[in-house]
Amino acid sequence: MPESQNIEWKQIWKEDYLKWICGFANAQGGTIFIGIDDGGQVNPLPNSKSLLEDIPNKIRQLLGLQIDVNLRNDGNGDYIEIPVLPQPNAISLRGRYYYRSGSVKSELAGTALNEFLLEKSGISWDAQIEARATIDDIDPQSINIFLEDAAKTNRLPETSSVKIPELLDKLRLIQNSQLTRAAVVLFGKDPLRFFPGASVKIGRFGASAVDLDFQDVVEGSLIRSLPDIIGLLSSKYLPSPIRFEGIQRHEDFSYPMAALREAILNAMVHRRYQSAAHLQIRVMDQQLSIWNDGPLPAEIPLEALQVSHASRPRNPLIAEACFRAGYIDTWGRGIEVMQAACAESDLPPPEFEELSGGVLVTLTSTTEAPQKSQASTPEVTPEVTPEVTPEVVRVLKALIEAPLSRKDLQTALSYKDDEHFRKAHLEPLLDAKWIERTIPDKPKSSKQRYRLTKAGSKVLAEAEQ
Repeated sequence: MPESQNIEWKQIWKEDYLKWICGFANAQGGTIFIGIDDGGQVNPLPNSKSLLEDIPNKIRQLLGLQIDVNLRNDGNGDYIEIPVLPQPNAISLRGRYYYRSGSVKSELAGTALNEFLLEKSGISWDAQIEARATIDDIDPQSINIFLEDAAKTNRLPETSSVKIPELLDKLRLIQNSQLTRAAVVLFGKDPLRFFPGASVKIGRFGASAVDLDFQDVVEGSLIRSLPDIIGLLSSKYLPSPIRFEGIQRHEDFSYPMAALREAILNAMVHRRYQSAAHLQIRVMDQQLSIWNDGPLPAEIPLEALQVSHASRPRNPLIAEACFRAGYIDTWGRGIEVMQAACAESDLPPPEFEELSGGVLVTLTSTTEAPQKSQASTPEVTPEVTPEVTPEVVRVLKALIEAPLSRKDLQTALSYKDDEHFRKAHLEPLLDAKWIERTIPDKPKSSKQRYRLTKAGSKVLAEAEQ
């Protein structure tokens, strides 16, 4: 058989090849042949009889495995076959762990080793207790957003009056009154305090991938971050040319929103949060790429990623909560959704690449992105009607009872970044005339308040139907 992910040829025996056996045992298993050259031809072993004793002894002593070592002969001479089964427990060689991925044997270390050992123990990273976190670290507004979204899916019963500890228990995000890491990622007020890489960086690059024009950092819970990211991309980073068919206005985004949202969600759900590497979104001329740390599962090589495949989430608790809220499904269809959305928009299919220990997804657009600078970022004009997202509904709801100042409104909605709140949330609603200033001729007045308009009330009523 030819060399492959599960087949390795070696012309002679060396003790160093115990690393290959260790790698097979820690991965999907495989067979190593001793006495076969790189061309697949038998190179007879003169010492095959002694190797039949030495190799099993070495494997048993140094790896703790009892493995069959078989003597074979194809008529040209003896060679040895060593079939290695995948092991349920982690196997080490002199305190080091090796893993077979594709046709490469590599040593596991750092974050990759921690993740591997957790997987072998049957406990995912996100299911681990985060002893530093308490229930006070959970963001109530993130919980409310999740409950509103989950109520629309019928995937989570009894969402109307459930309390925070009860919800976390339903989602298996709390154990013995202690929060799991998944709870902090999904609903934490400040996940970055616990996990250094738990933020998203968005950058606008010029003609060269190294020419950074401007950037933003989105922090906070996964539930809050997703609409913030989409809002920033839509209002600041991506062109939205307007065309008319008769009296009907159409906004043509550079990328299909379904594909963009799916790509970002997949990256946030499947990323390796224990790493200090941030999720990165690069917006370039006619290209947008999303990179998240964490390799593909060994069972899903890159070539299998773009065809129908089973879902193998790195963070199963985070994935399950996102499924309950209706953000994702659990059938491994995310890439199919992206491909279909791109095809419907007459755009090239998304491209996938394993890069720097993570996965890079690239979307290509036929709409040329405008060259911008931070100082000249265009404001949203009155011609642009915002999408009625959950975040828009939240802003409108906050103004039902009484007018609020910008600071009070921002505090009520738990937004930290003044500039982002103004550009991504306040100004689009002002321009759409869904909210208005109480003192319109003095925008910067210290007594300025914002209130809901009749148009905004209509939008809110329709959204809640």
